[in-house]
Amino acid sequence: MLDNFSENISIVLVNPSHPGNIGAAARAMKTMGLSQLRLVAPDEFPSGTATALACGADNILSNAGVYATLDEALADCHYVVGTSARVRGVSLPLVDPRECARNIISEAKSQKVALLFGREDKGLTNEQLQRCHLQVHIPTNEEFSSLNLGAAVQVLCYELRMMQLLDTDTLAMPKPRSHESASMDDMERYYDHLYQVLMDIGFLDHSSHEKIMAKLRRLYGRIRPDRVELSILRGILSETQRCLDTGKKLS
Repeated sequence: MLDNFSENISIVLVNPSHPGNIGAAARAMKTMGLSQLRLVAPDEFPSGTATALACGADNILSNAGVYATLDEALADCHYVVGTSARVRGVSLPLVDPRECARNIISEAKSQKVALLFGREDKGLTNEQLQRCHLQVHIPTNEEFSSLNLGAAVQVLCYELRMMQLLDTDTLAMPKPRSHESASMDDMERYYDHLYQVLMDIGFLDHSSHEKIMAKLRRLYGRIRPDRVELSILRGILSETQRCLDTGKKLS
């Protein structure tokens, strides 16, 4: 009997341009036992085309969450994986679909996980990939690497299904945590706070804001602080701001 943790796995389509691909993704999900679909600023949805291509996975479409921004779609998630047809200049751990599935299944046992797919014509941007903890690349034929969005979703959902069917004792389990992991919403609030403090103390005066923040995101993505640890970090930032406001020396 399968564990009931598949509900913790969300397939997130970022700005899909073709409603047929939304339906194909829903069909791919249902055939592999997944049900949580999230759409970020789709060009056309709801759509009769999406329903037709879903081929009976209408319930996944009707229950799909629709969000204006990626940050809203990821707010309650704790672990995020981004798919990419190309290996971009973002220093994320890069895995194949099988290793990706192993990581996702392991994480989904205790918290919400999101698997991101980008827009059909350009995939995920570097900024969107910076929201991720892990990057997965499907090793297609180099001479013909074009993979339809629905097909890409099918490949990853298949690997998730196969990993889920394995004896759970053989899976790599997440490290035990004494406190709940910080959500993506918690982390985004922290990054906003951190950026403001770095600006206040002049740290970014002679640096590239985007590059520094991207590196800090990768650092905290590797560490993955829990909510208590993040609260301590926020407290340090708040105290730094208080010292600046009162003119107290920082030492």
